[in-house]
Amino acid sequence: MSLAWLRSHAVAWSLPRSPGSLAEALAELEFVQADPIRSPARAQDLILRHRVRGYRAGDLDRDYRALGIDEDLLYAYGYTVPRLRPYLHPRHHPRGTDGEFPHTVQSAAVLDFVRERGVVHPRELQAHFGHRGVVNAWGGTSSATTVALEELHRYGLLRVADRVSGIRRYEIAELPEVTLDPAERRRVLTLRVARTLAPATESTLAATVNRIVRPIGGATGSATIRELVATGELSALTVDGVRYLWPSDLEPAERAPQARVRFLAPFDPLVWDRKRFGRIWGWDYRFEAYTPVAQRVRGYYAMPMLWRDRVIGWANCAGPGSAVEVGYVDGAPKGRAFATALDAEIQRLHTFLSPN
Repeated sequence: MSLAWLRSHAVAWSLPRSPGSLAEALAELEFVQADPIRSPARAQDLILRHRVRGYRAGDLDRDYRALGIDEDLLYAYGYTVPRLRPYLHPRHHPRGTDGEFPHTVQSAAVLDFVRERGVVHPRELQAHFGHRGVVNAWGGTSSATTVALEELHRYGLLRVADRVSGIRRYEIAELPEVTLDPAERRRVLTLRVARTLAPATESTLAATVNRIVRPIGGATGSATIRELVATGELSALTVDGVRYLWPSDLEPAERAPQARVRFLAPFDPLVWDRKRFGRIWGWDYRFEAYTPVAQRVRGYYAMPMLWRDRVIGWANCAGPGSAVEVGYVDGAPKGRAFATALDAEIQRLHTFLSPN
């Protein structure tokens, strides 16, 4: 087994040959990372367009309530399916006694307000409680009530009911009837992330899972990974001194990759592990949205460009109606097949960005 094996399986396990419905894709993925930048569209939409037949930007939010999904944290913030909720919650709060959520006068009042109103927009809380500002998790200033909403959501007491013009509205969350065994929670979440990022470098998987299982307690992500390798639930392969892991029930990829170009979101599972990216595709990709303009190499929101099973360059597009500009690591592939596939992907991107 070689880097070629890793490339072909990374693509085959992440991208379906025949996209299905949005509900089917979510049932398979179980988690879709979210990001608010629209250049040309938000990460969740760019991720889903390769996995959902006929997907248009914004479909996930438009169908959110009907799909019955949640917004939550896995290894990043995003959209999760109901199956994962009892494994994600309850989370131990670092300031709480025995991990319980440490209510303040304000958090209790906010929770009561949401319980009474049903579905609440942050502006309703500000109108009721005032606009006092506090320092948020990013060092900026937010409304104290908005910060309270976000913390109550993070620890499972509230859920996102929907969004209005991109702003989250909250409602009371149903708590799991029974708290699952911590070891089973760690096992399921580790296997979920390993499947999403398969084949994942062990170092990245361990660091990622450590963040997920810390609020559960009992064992580290590294220990959980060792247990799953020992039981045979995770398979392992070492290539060029780097160990890769994936769930053992994933089927081997036996067919040649499709002769198709895809512009991937910077947070797409296929390119999320930057260590793996550099090793199996031979160049370093960096997300440059927060890089000073003068220091950018590939663009504000350069999307990795996949051709067959090789990431050969990147694409930039500012948004609907904007031109698509592409760049290459080692020049464009020769021949009509690539040129035709590139034109088709550009057209798919424009269709995806256009109004329904």
